[in-house]
Amino acid sequence: MTLPLRLDWMLPALQARLQPLLPGLQAQAVAETGSTNADLLAWPRTLGAPGSVLAPCLRVAEVQTAGRGRLGRSWDAAAGRSLTFSLGLPYAPRDWSGLSLAVGLAVATALDPLATPTDVPRLWLKWPNDLMLRPAGAPAAAAGKLGGVLIETLPWGDQPRWTVIGIGLNLQAVDAAAVADPAAPLPPWPRAALQALDPALATDAPAVLARVLPRLAQVLLDFVDPGFAALHPAWSARDLLHGLPLVTTLPAWPDGVADGVDAQGCLWLRRGAARHALASGEVSVRPAAVSAGLPPA
Repeated sequence: MTLPLRLDWMLPALQARLQPLLPGLQAQAVAETGSTNADLLAWPRTLGAPGSVLAPCLRVAEVQTAGRGRLGRSWDAAAGRSLTFSLGLPYAPRDWSGLSLAVGLAVATALDPLATPTDVPRLWLKWPNDLMLRPAGAPAAAAGKLGGVLIETLPWGDQPRWTVIGIGLNLQAVDAAAVADPAAPLPPWPRAALQALDPALATDAPAVLARVLPRLAQVLLDFVDPGFAALHPAWSARDLLHGLPLVTTLPAWPDGVADGVDAQGCLWLRRGAARHALASGEVSVRPAAVSAGLPPA
């Protein structure tokens, strides 16, 4: 049985608006699904043999029951309090490095635009794929996780890889204990919600989607060439971890001080004079105060 939608996602208008950026875009909204990323990873196989030409596809779910985060973690999507969607498209950037950072930057700049280069952001970015809400004047370790990005790809014959970009955003506050992930290798960040940044927008999930998606599409086009390097300065201006003592899940480099992200999207850790680059697929990081359960300094 197909469940009825509760919201008007205004998909025809959104499709028309995005045609110059995502020609042929198909848009779907469902009341409930397991995972929008899983749906779009399976979708090409329903259309034809590998190598057939694919068009971009958007899938948004009002409720997601089996959402996934990075490294196989679960991603809760509370009914009416979250926005979960995935964008699939044939994609062939010159260099894939830093793509998840670029996507996070697109969402942050859509929801928290800065009028001048000296403005202090409210939405920050935690390497490699988290959107963090930092209260004005608060230390970085007091930030809460507002959302995350999951990117998965599928080879498709001689065509560009089918690339699925999943985004989950907390719109309204929920009980943090109800969404704790006991399998997480490091203690979780506090949970944050868009309502603390923009209460009106937090009650209108379709409006959030309509604000984020055009910016995401433009950043994806800009990323194709030259990649993350052109976005590196803007990302660094929202780098939540820079200068913080961190602990990691990497046995060979279990801690260090965050020393910025480079133009390839690697996070650098420093111990004295030694520096080590972390790639996003191999490790999770937390500020030392968060992992120790200490109050932020």
